Amino acid sequence: MKRIIFYMIAFTLFIFAIPIIFVNPFKTEETASVEVEEPEIQTQEPIVEANYNYREYNTIKLLHTATGEIEEVNLEEYLYGVVSAEMPANFHEEALKAQVVVARTYTMYKIIHSGGKHGEAHICDSSLCCQAWISKENRMNRWDANEAEANWNKIVNCVNSTAGKIITYNGEPINAFFHANSGGTTEMPINVWGGSGYPYLQVVQTAGEEGYSQYNSEVELTKQEVLEKIKEKYSEIEIDFADENAIQIVEYTDSGRVRTAKFGNINLSGVEVRSIFGLRSANFTIEQTETTIKFTVKGYGHGVGMSQTGADSLAKQGKTWEEIIKHFYVGVEIKEY
Repeated sequence: MKRIIFYMIAFTLFIFAIPIIFVNPFKTEETASVEVEEPEIQTQEPIVEANYNYREYNTIKLLHTATGEIEEVNLEEYLYGVVSAEMPANFHEEALKAQVVVARTYTMYKIIHSGGKHGEAHICDSSLCCQAWISKENRMNRWDANEAEANWNKIVNCVNSTAGKIITYNGEPINAFFHANSGGTTEMPINVWGGSGYPYLQVVQTAGEEGYSQYNSEVELTKQEVLEKIKEKYSEIEIDFADENAIQIVEYTDSGRVRTAKFGNINLSGVEVRSIFGLRSANFTIEQTETTIKFTVKGYGHGVGMSQTGADSLAKQGKTWEEIIKHFYVGVEIKEY
């Protein structure tokens, strides 16, 4: 009888122990009740402060070409507007920093060598004359609303983090020309504007520019349109389109751009052809069909100095802004003004 009672007690204890045996021994009340917090996402980088004194050039006089008004503006704040007007904000930060230092140097050069070109103003806001500029309000309105603040802060940081830095040759600020896309090879200024040129502006090659939309373009005109456009400048022009050699490229520059092209009874420089027909650069080929003349163009801009897409391509390859600048401007030094 005692044995039966013993078995009944043991069986009862076993039944009550089963739930304890199969519970996960690593799960505690604490871990079950604690909620996991999402990591904080920083959408904006903190603004880098730049308190730099440029002596007499800390404030510049900017001519607004649309109104004729002259505005006095802090140099670094002026550069916010220049860089945001001249280079896409989605370009690599090292490319943007290179653009900042180029624009700052160009501004210094213009101030020193302006010769009263803009009256009391040091520089104007037109890319056709000096370099482009846009106000913060207008720039923010043109960007996508979701990206505007981040874009602006990115540019401000690139300007502020390079405060005081300029490009020099023999101790003087250089004439820091720049353009959109070199087509893979930059040009010497003597082939664009004549003169004696600058020793730091040479022909240099840059890989990776073909991946940008500015690299290739085409302009196709009727033969009559070609004749009429040239006639606006050269009334004596005559072209026998039946002659397959009536239009041809005669000579190239060392960079591969057109130095001279023949159109009927006159020769035009490649720069003139670009201007007359609205081509993106002087690096082009010419193809004739029965009724049209087609220009296939490589690159965008005069090709002198720093290529902006070339700068972005180099930055993506791991180059710093200093290395980018020294790639495009030969024999220069980067100094603090």
